[in-house]
Formats: sequence, C-alpha cells, structure tokens
Amino acid sequence: MPDKDLHIVIVDQNPLRTAILRDGLLEAGYNRVTVLDSSLDLERRLGAIEPDIVLIDLENPNRDVLEQMIRISGAAARPVAMFADQSDSAMINAAIDAGVSAYVVDGLRKERVKSIVDLSISRFSAFARLREELAQAQSQLADRKAIDQAKALVMKAKNIPEDQAYAMMRKVAMNEGKKIADIARSILTAAELLK
Repeated sequence: MPDKDLHIVIVDQNPLRTAILRDGLLEAGYNRVTVLDSSLDLERRLGAIEPDIVLIDLENPNRDVLEQMIRISGAAARPVAMFADQSDSAMINAAIDAGVSAYVVDGLRKERVKSIVDLSISRFSAFARLREELAQAQSQLADRKAIDQAKALVMKAKNIPEDQAYAMMRKVAMNEGKKIADIARSILTAAELLK
C-alpha cells in the first residue's frame, strides 16, 4: 500500500506521457500529484513545492536539466526517477551522478509506475544510508587524526609516553563533559596560536 501522503511531482511537457504517469500514480493509490509542464526554473519551482519524489520525463535529457538535478538533490535530497526515450550510456551515467535514483529508457507504461516509484525510493534510501555511513567514517577518521596530533603535542610538551598523554586528554574531556576529539582540537588550536 503506497503512502497516500507522498507528494509526487511530474515534470514533462508532453501531455500524453504526463497522463500516463498521472493515471499510473492515481491507480497505484498516490493522490498528491503535481504536474509541471516544463523544466524551466525547475530548481526554484521544486523548492517551492517541496515534493517527496520527482518523476521527470524527457525526450532528450540534456546537461542543463541534469545540472539542475544535481543542485536539487544537493539542496533537498529526494528520490528522482527519470524517463527517457533514448538510451545513451554517457547520459545515464551523468543522470546517476546527478542523483537520479532510477533512469528508465523506453518503458513508460502506467502499470510500471508504482514499481518505478518504489524502486526510486528504495535506491534513494540505500544511497542515503551509504552517504551517511561515509560521512560518519570520514568524521571518525578526522577525529582520530586530531587526537593523534594532539597526543603527540602533549607527549612532547610534557615529555611523557603516549598512554599518559592520552589519559590526560581523556581526563580533561571527562571533567569538561566533552568528547576527546573536541579537547584534541582545542589543543591543536592552542598550539597553532602559540607558534
């Protein structure tokens, strides 16, 4: 059962294709459907509407639209399914890089719309989890690097071994109710000021 509150925007200038998409969505139980008949100023228009998912059908997707899709997916990430009449591997790769969750070539039938929406949402969620995991791993790596650098400064300044330097930093972090990485960054900032 689809989420009836899901707001879906169709972007297409062809009334026949728009009707196929809209009918497929309505038959699948999606009731909040908005149609935009052109991709002009798409970024601003989608920002005003704030849809949950975007279905964009283009006869010949071009770089301008894909650049807008990159900005759209960066500003307010949302699933995007793109329908195209032509298969072009460079364009497909550009669409994927732009954040398009599903790129469907020559397969626009109203019976397929629900599965394409479901696929788009699922792929978008999977990529969002991967981005989040990557950001978390990068943050942990940056924290570890700051801790190691600060520990080296404390070892040198106090002429103590590594385990004692870490224990000192940890004690300060606990006393101040902060993360050890925050204490490490404070040490690095202070060291930079004292140069």
